[in-house]
Amino acid sequence: MTLRLADLSACFDGVIPSIIATAAADGTPNVSYLSHVVRVDDDHVALSNQFFAKTAANIRANPLVTLILVDCFTGEEYLLDVRFVRSLDSGPLFEGIARHLAASSAQIGMANVMKLKSADIFRVEAIGMIPSPLVPTRSETGKPIIGLTALAAAVRSIERQEDMGAVIEQLLQNVRHLLDCRHAQILAPDTTGGSLITIGSLGYDNSGIGSEVASNEGLIGLAVSSGKIAKVSDMSRFRRFGDAIKATDGGDEDRSRNITRPSFDGARSQIAIPLLTNNEVVAVLLTESERPAAFGADEEAALEMLAASAARAMRGAESLAASARQEPAPDHAVATPCATDSDVIRVVHHRFDDSVFVDDAYVVKGIAGAILRQMLEWYRDQRRIDFSNRELRLALAARMPDFKDNLETRLLLLRRRLDEKETSLRLAKTGRGQLRLLVPDLASVEMRHD
Repeated sequence: MTLRLADLSACFDGVIPSIIATAAADGTPNVSYLSHVVRVDDDHVALSNQFFAKTAANIRANPLVTLILVDCFTGEEYLLDVRFVRSLDSGPLFEGIARHLAASSAQIGMANVMKLKSADIFRVEAIGMIPSPLVPTRSETGKPIIGLTALAAAVRSIERQEDMGAVIEQLLQNVRHLLDCRHAQILAPDTTGGSLITIGSLGYDNSGIGSEVASNEGLIGLAVSSGKIAKVSDMSRFRRFGDAIKATDGGDEDRSRNITRPSFDGARSQIAIPLLTNNEVVAVLLTESERPAAFGADEEAALEMLAASAARAMRGAESLAASARQEPAPDHAVATPCATDSDVIRVVHHRFDDSVFVDDAYVVKGIAGAILRQMLEWYRDQRRIDFSNRELRLALAARMPDFKDNLETRLLLLRRRLDEKETSLRLAKTGRGQLRLLVPDLASVEMRHD
């Protein structure tokens, strides 16, 4: 059987290091490991140029090179005879390899240290295989097959949703059922703080709703800054460093205002997909798997389609809610005062970060905190429990010049945090662009601003 580079797709995920063998002008051999080998087309591969000096010198003296690639699923080894063609230090191919290197480097805290010098292109002249009877066949690896019919149905199921929360949940469920990935989270940019906030998650011991990650950190930061997919196919080599990061995360959120991020100790593969509309990142989907090389070309394509449909649906949900501002404002429901003041909800609002505590329990901060503070002030002063997106936008815009039209995302975060913290307050949608603050027994609110 004649082998093609297309048959070696499982060798290009970087799970098992490749080997490069070169020879000096006098025939002296040299062997070293490679960090990245990328298939360019049917006849060429690209190698990330981080060679040792001896390897680089040998290639200049003798352009004939031998590569050993290993299938990360079956363990089969392939010998490639290749010839050096040229080096690239710019362009889409170079940028793609650099992004892949940056994704791996970010996991060990060296995203700004390990830089790609060039992408070296080699023409493949021969491919040979060394099979082993002791390794499993590809069909035994358990990797799910993605059908076009199922993918199309998943895309339609997302785009049918008109509520922000429903869009998020449908995307997460499709990731689970279509790709058999049980761990995923969705983060939205915080337009005021240079970070991203978890607004949905699946499969973790703690949901992490409201937890933050810096917009320049790790795979997520790389997906945001580049607007492209970022992935790591085997995290086992980065486990020790990841555990060190986890040890510094979280804590008592009522004291620190820092919510523990969701994490999966068994993750071997990670992929971050930006949700884009008009080249703007509206959210990031981070998916994890216990399988190495879980996200190949087919999985990337499927996730990219799901992310694109979710981005459109999220913008559609924002637009639908915003369109309510063109409708006559409904009469606001007014709460009847309590028979006694024995039931009092104590609220503390911290002005410097708009963090809000309800009965000593930290709930939320930032824009979502400002929303809750505003509704509670209206409830306390006017005994109102019904509000509209329109009036919230107007009220917040006066105090937050950078406030963008992503109110639905912040309301979703606030609603989920109130539920998760099991506070005495809840937030419910009563119609398009309409909200109701649920207060038990219409209790009084005592608010302090620090």
